[in-house]
Amino acid sequence: MSDVIVNKVAESSLITLNLEDYYPQQETALFDIKEYLFMGLILKEKDFRAALLQVDWEQYRNKNVAVTCTADAIIPVWAYMLVAAYLQPVANDLVFGNEEHLHKILFLKNLSRINAAEYTDKRVVVKGCGDLPITETAYVEITRILRPVAKSIMYGEPCSTVPIFKKK
Repeated sequence: MSDVIVNKVAESSLITLNLEDYYPQQETALFDIKEYLFMGLILKEKDFRAALLQVDWEQYRNKNVAVTCTADAIIPVWAYMLVAAYLQPVANDLVFGNEEHLHKILFLKNLSRINAAEYTDKRVVVKGCGDLPITETAYVEITRILRPVAKSIMYGEPCSTVPIFKKK
């Protein structure tokens, strides 16, 4: 009898995909229109435009920016468009919403850069536990990306997986 210990996981054809590798790392910022409202409630076009001219837009250089209004106020759509027009030349990326929404959008963009063809007919384990908080949005997106091409998709660790999909 041989005393050689064989690591069957290491010898398997499983590919582990760690979503932490696609976790957004770029710096983010929030642009809150609330700061530019009259009495915190009313957007006056002339004052708003004048205030935006005074903003140091360089503070947003190469950052990903969420544009929102945290005040309970009615903001015309053109106001968000105007802010976007100022941010677009300096910001790395910008979205309407809060910072959580920005994070989800950035994560989805990072995942969209995956070359699905690399996983054609492969057995893929999407790593489950890690140090970073991976949202359900990312797990749903990676499943959407891999399902058309992968031989099988599993969740967890190579030594203990939950089957998600298997091509018939």
